[in-house]
Amino acid sequence: MVQEVCPSESPVLRSIGRALPEHYFRQEVLTEALADEWRLTGETRAHFERFHRAVGVRGRHLALPMARYRDVDTFAKANDAWIDAGSDLGTLAVQAALAEADVAAAEVDHLFFTTVTGVASPGIDAKFINRLNMRPDIKRTPMFGLGCVGGAAGLARAADYLRAFPMHTVLLVSVELCSLTLQLHDRSVANMIASGLFADGAAAVVLFGGARAGGAAVPRILASRSMFFHDTEELMGWQIRDSGFQVLLAAGVPHLVRTRLRAGVDAFLQAQGLARRNIRHWIAHTGGPKVLQAMESSLELPADALARSWASLAAIGNLSSASVLFVAGDLLDSRAARPGDYGLLLSMGPGFCGELVLLQW
Repeated sequence: MVQEVCPSESPVLRSIGRALPEHYFRQEVLTEALADEWRLTGETRAHFERFHRAVGVRGRHLALPMARYRDVDTFAKANDAWIDAGSDLGTLAVQAALAEADVAAAEVDHLFFTTVTGVASPGIDAKFINRLNMRPDIKRTPMFGLGCVGGAAGLARAADYLRAFPMHTVLLVSVELCSLTLQLHDRSVANMIASGLFADGAAAVVLFGGARAGGAAVPRILASRSMFFHDTEELMGWQIRDSGFQVLLAAGVPHLVRTRLRAGVDAFLQAQGLARRNIRHWIAHTGGPKVLQAMESSLELPADALARSWASLAAIGNLSSASVLFVAGDLLDSRAARPGDYGLLLSMGPGFCGELVLLQW
């Protein structure tokens, strides 16, 4: 028995704008350049090339031309580049989302901003506000450190806000320039994998409160749930060094997803009067082949359930918090969802944690 939900009380995901840097490189070009930079030879080079092939990425967009990365040799230089490139890319994503939703920048009441690849105070969300002449009374909620889970968590927190202010309009922005965190001195397995998996991009989402949602054929956010797995901080995150963000990426992540995700998803859906069989659209962040396979295994999903996530991973790599928003945007663009369909948007990230967002069209 499906729990009855009053649709007019649920916030609406109205549009998703996406932006990618202009500098695109095929994976084999990036692999060769890094192998040369690290002077890898023989079996070590072959092993590194296997890492890059195994992540299933065909090509990636990077914030800077390839030749410039050697000069980004300090935390300060990398962060300055993040501020400059991130401000431009985020503005493009915001403009795309506002145009798709037919919303003026001055109509936005609250801006949520998530990132894990750079720091600034004021945050670069202030750049968006100034460039687009948003209202002086706009509310701001910066969210740093959530990593890949940040896009889903941002949607959930924005929806929580809109339930309290159902006449408001919210903008969620994710900017992730993962390439600017690359540590050229670090030849660890974790860094080698990350150097082939992560890429750059920005996404922006316009959300309406339930009272002003209108009749657009877009999903409502019915509910959300956070999942925190105690004593797993060592699985994923950053180690902050003088040179910047050094990746922490443990081999145990897929195992945790495979063994712990199902219980959290089932408990969440059961609380809404639903089960996995009721979910028609699965929107998962592009965590890499082993993470996607672990999700499929844990949730006993049909073979094509995560097809959009696999396709996004292959086409543009893992964009951290922006990834799940790109996948959601691909679903909206496809117009594959029908009235009444349920969707579950899910991400996993540092903590170790997860975020679940239940949608209905």
